[in-house]
Amino acid sequence: MKEIFEIRWHGRGGQGAKTAALLFGDACVSTGKYIQAFPEYGPERMGAPVASFNRISSSPIRIHSGIENPDVVVVLDFSLIEQINVCEGLDDKRGILLINTPLSPEEIKKRIGFGGKVYTVDASKIAIETIGREIPNTPMMGALIKVTGILKLDELLHDTRKKLEVKFRNKPEVIEGNLKAIERAYNEVKGD
Repeated sequence: MKEIFEIRWHGRGGQGAKTAALLFGDACVSTGKYIQAFPEYGPERMGAPVASFNRISSSPIRIHSGIENPDVVVVLDFSLIEQINVCEGLDDKRGILLINTPLSPEEIKKRIGFGGKVYTVDASKIAIETIGREIPNTPMMGALIKVTGILKLDELLHDTRKKLEVKFRNKPEVIEGNLKAIERAYNEVKGD
């Protein structure tokens, strides 16, 4: 991993982009990494485009600004590629684009003309089948660690379980569904 690894999450209000960045950041902290996790949005409503960010490093992070050139872009809602430039600032050779879609990486490359690494996973389908709702954020975390190697699967699952047990202590099915979603996306992501 490079000195500071930067991730931009794109989603719509209510899909969990902010929550994913925070959960992912917490999981990184539990392995001894330094992180920043922050959203960028205004008075948006449910369904409006939102972005969240992570910075990850093995050393303290002294930068306190927005992320302009991410190493990875995670897209929770495929329809956003028609609305905003999800590849803005992403290196066309070394950058990684991870999209929630049933389409193949090759189809995405043709459609948007991105030359870097493209990965796809049908996180919406996984979420519906494991959680019972179309909230693709936790499955996308599983796919993210598979394509980047930033964390090990068991590290992410362990830390996410701890966080979800606090929030959903009376709903074990939500906890188990999210953990299954992470694991399935980790195993089902396709790409370079």
